[in-house]
Amino acid sequence: MEPGGDVIVELMADHRELEALFAQIELQPIDHPRRRVLADRLTAELVRHTVAEELHLYPVVRKHVPHGAALADKELADHAGVERMLKDLEDLSVDDPQFNDTIAKLKFEVASHVREEERELFPKLAAALPPEKLDELGYLVRRARETAPTRPHPSLPNITPANRMLLPGAGLVDRVRDLLRTTTG
Repeated sequence: MEPGGDVIVELMADHRELEALFAQIELQPIDHPRRRVLADRLTAELVRHTVAEELHLYPVVRKHVPHGAALADKELADHAGVERMLKDLEDLSVDDPQFNDTIAKLKFEVASHVREEERELFPKLAAALPPEKLDELGYLVRRARETAPTRPHPSLPNITPANRMLLPGAGLVDRVRDLLRTTTG
């Protein structure tokens, strides 16, 4: 994705990328090893996206959007459910029937979450914040994705300030693990 843009533009670009990854997975034969590669990439992108939202978007939503606390709580609950599914998916091989079931459930949950954000949360956020604040949030989201974990960590907190302290370390560990995985095999 090209850098730049306000937080809504950034997150909507992420949403389109996630949709494209789901479509690529679906184009592969059912037990093809490429499905695992794509599922791992989907996992990394979803985790990076949700971490960026949890670190920067939802605290602002709580503070500036009418009824923002309830909206943020709903979104965080959605994230927790998706993260549990991603953790389950991590241990499944492509020839396990649960792999395809988990992908289908995950796609449904992510699509529902995306619709809610784009139809409800983003318009309220745009109405509540000036363009320069949306741009600043876009920058923070981009930066957060650079250091965010690439694997699900359902036991880590998803609310600030605890996540601000713990997620960068988990991100570093994940990136080392990813690097070792690609160099060894």
